[in-house]
Amino acid sequence: MVETLKRQLNSSPEILKEALQSFTVADLAAGWYKLSNEEGLKIFLALEQEARAALIGALKASEQCGLLTALSEQATKDLLEVMDPDDLVDLVQAVPPQVRSEVLGHLKEETRRETEFLLRFDDDDAAGLMTTKYAAVRDDITVRQALAFLRKAPEDLETIYAVYVVDGLQRLLGVMSLRDILISPDNKKITDIMQRSVVSVREDTDQEETAKVLESHDLIALPVTDRWNRLLGIVTFDDMIDVIRKEQSEDVYRMSAIGGTAAEYLDSSVPQLIWRRLPWLILLLLTGTITTNVLAGYERLITQFAFLALFIPVITQTGGNSGTQSSTLMIRGLATGSLNFRLIGRALLKELMTGLIIALATGLVIFLRSILLPPGVGVTEACAIGVSLGVVVLFATLLGCVVPFIIDKFGGDPAVAAGPLMSTLIDVAGLTVYFEVTKRLLA
Repeated sequence: MVETLKRQLNSSPEILKEALQSFTVADLAAGWYKLSNEEGLKIFLALEQEARAALIGALKASEQCGLLTALSEQATKDLLEVMDPDDLVDLVQAVPPQVRSEVLGHLKEETRRETEFLLRFDDDDAAGLMTTKYAAVRDDITVRQALAFLRKAPEDLETIYAVYVVDGLQRLLGVMSLRDILISPDNKKITDIMQRSVVSVREDTDQEETAKVLESHDLIALPVTDRWNRLLGIVTFDDMIDVIRKEQSEDVYRMSAIGGTAAEYLDSSVPQLIWRRLPWLILLLLTGTITTNVLAGYERLITQFAFLALFIPVITQTGGNSGTQSSTLMIRGLATGSLNFRLIGRALLKELMTGLIIALATGLVIFLRSILLPPGVGVTEACAIGVSLGVVVLFATLLGCVVPFIIDKFGGDPAVAAGPLMSTLIDVAGLTVYFEVTKRLLA
């Protein structure tokens, strides 16, 4: 795609525009990083105004800033006026402060007031994701009047399929689909056909919770209200896809002991990468040194039964893997809403039964391996290792089940319970269990 466009850059503007019609905005955004600043600007200016607005909203912050600084003042004004309010707010938040004030200065008075209204809200809350381009009618009008109003509605409405009903104070009273209006008699009152039970979220609802509400109710748009139930705007499904992707990225980072937000790797500076990774590594390093104290505490046992040291990696690795498996299942359940703290008992019982079977299987495998393969140990020693591994696996499975619930209960992110943190905790606890069991069986 990029090579095709580059070959057209020296052609006439008409040929370039014709070539661009073969590509979607998503295609252009995906290959934009391969273009130089000059090439990108030339392609950008060859697009229709609506396509420009859609494209700049899909680009990275650094690419957005580069385009804005390269555009003329008039081109910038024309672009900003056709952008959706939520995309415009995202753009303003993404660019540096010096560019931000310039962008706001290019807006018309009405657009600027609307943008500043949306900028009041935290971008991680529902109100920070919403758009004010929604369809709403009064409850005291007829179907005929509602249809006449909707025909005159602006073309830039985010969606027309969900029509909200408000009173004179803009309080949300109900909702109906466009189909409900079309199939109803003209003289029917809106209050008689609207659905009074409306799924909505408050302005300060966290974006992750907002995404869950939208997904669980299979909605294409979700109204956002203030504490007086006044309709402020709507959050649409396409915006929530970005939120879900961002939250999943942050969970993956936390599971790998990487702090910070889900910023693009190439957009992060070296100091930012160091700050996101080094504190966790130091914390895990200090926590991991506790294993040194555990080994020192059982030095006499290790000296007496030297073969125990040979199986330490097996114990810690298998226990860590078992705990991580369990914690990952719990974290995913908590993230999707299928699990909550009230269900910890059922989850613990299920993991207990699962862990027992896995403990027996892994204990039997290490028992046979210890006898049949080098370095080869006696039956008694192999039995001690097998029992120890089984106990460690069971303990790690139960720990991996409980820890995410506890973290979630106290308002933390359960994702931190997976990955290196869980492995470090299980290493410390697992070695203690390993040496205590073998000491009782062999001493």
